[in-house]
Amino acid sequence: MSRSLALKALRAALPARCLITDPKGTKPYETDGLTALRQPPWLVVLPETEAQVRQVLLICAQHDVPVVARGAGTGLSGGARPVADGVVLGLSRLDQVLEVDLDNCVARVQPGVRNLAISEAVAHHGLYYAPDPSSQIACSIGGNVAENSGGVHCLKYGLTVHNVVGLRVLTVSGEVLELGGKTLDSPGYDLLALLCGSEGMLGIVTEVIVKLLPRPPASAVLLMAFDSAAAAAETVSQIIAQGLVPAGLEMMDQLATQAVEDFVHAGYPTEAAALLLCEVDGVPEEVASNVELVSRIAKEYGAIELRVAHEPHEQAAFWAGRKAAFPAAGRLAPDYYCMDGTIPRAALADVLGRIAGLADEYGLPVANVFHAGDGNLHPLILYDASVPGEMAKAEAIGGRILELCVAVGGTVTGEHGVGVEKLDQMCVQFSAQELDQFFRVKDSFDPNGTLNPGKAIPTLARCSEVGGMHVHGGELPFNNLDRF
Repeated sequence: MSRSLALKALRAALPARCLITDPKGTKPYETDGLTALRQPPWLVVLPETEAQVRQVLLICAQHDVPVVARGAGTGLSGGARPVADGVVLGLSRLDQVLEVDLDNCVARVQPGVRNLAISEAVAHHGLYYAPDPSSQIACSIGGNVAENSGGVHCLKYGLTVHNVVGLRVLTVSGEVLELGGKTLDSPGYDLLALLCGSEGMLGIVTEVIVKLLPRPPASAVLLMAFDSAAAAAETVSQIIAQGLVPAGLEMMDQLATQAVEDFVHAGYPTEAAALLLCEVDGVPEEVASNVELVSRIAKEYGAIELRVAHEPHEQAAFWAGRKAAFPAAGRLAPDYYCMDGTIPRAALADVLGRIAGLADEYGLPVANVFHAGDGNLHPLILYDASVPGEMAKAEAIGGRILELCVAVGGTVTGEHGVGVEKLDQMCVQFSAQELDQFFRVKDSFDPNGTLNPGKAIPTLARCSEVGGMHVHGGELPFNNLDRF
């Protein structure tokens, strides 16, 4: 590649304020939320218009310079980690709400718009945008599309892919793709779903059309405490088995609950082994009926404490604790490693027990806080990077937790993406033929591998090096779960 020629062309195409070349200025871009993995970028480009984004892509493709798209940098799998000798394409300055269409209940926004800002922009219409990651105050909608983010209300209202109805995308060659739109459906292949969760490997999103939903007329949040994680997990399964899909159904173990309570004073019972938060919404009669149903199930499965929040300020307090779980974990240890895997709900109790066993085996505490309703786990592995060997142990526990998720019929990610963090575990979940097909899709959009190279899809050589432990029929090659 010719970086000097590329830099000259970029300087000619963009205002000086859009380029960061000084190492001190580029340092904040060397990592995303997975701070254990860092790579100093060669150059950071911050375009202010779609036309400038297009110029960056054309110049980088011409000079064989890798491009890594970046939103707010809150991702947790290293998906926005720079590539050596590559460009970080920051989209934070494309931050406008372009249109609010009340007739179709959609908003058209640029990728740098914060998730929460969408709901704030339409709140006076009684509308909101449903997906709400814990980082929603900071994360961008473009990053949400890249990772197919969820949040505490994804159980009922879906992930990003279920709430994005249109995308405007630039290919690496500068071609504009208009995918989906304001209508209910569009002809042809579902490329819209393909782009959601593609981790910046297929194209650069420059506009997003999102669904807007009316605020439910009534809601309630139940806080349920249990003296065992197994009882809480069984309550989750029984709630869903009764045909109720709550707006949110979250779980925290005692270690996470204690950290959160010390941090935000949400009123959580810290003596409980596990805590459930369940939100139900709808018309008042529906909410009242569902509160009664959930309360009955919780009592049947041994809830030692049950509280119901009807007032908005009470509900906000309950949810503030859950949304603060990740930063609260920072009070427990100098460092923590946040994992992301998904399992069948029926396996919750067993997997939590096995995670506790791994914590004992490696001598590192693990706090569990997660989307219990859809089985999306977020174990927080606590360690101290200044202690030799502890980071390696944290990574080893994380890898085995992900393999455990696959072994019980789950997957290596729910909403954080693969990035560089889970490449080895992708070898566990997918066969060589499946990985080859992933590369074929990548090649059809980006034949020269310019966009976010080395992310999300492991090479077959890498899989061979880690043992090629592809799962067959839901079982790992050792045919049991004794390893966990």
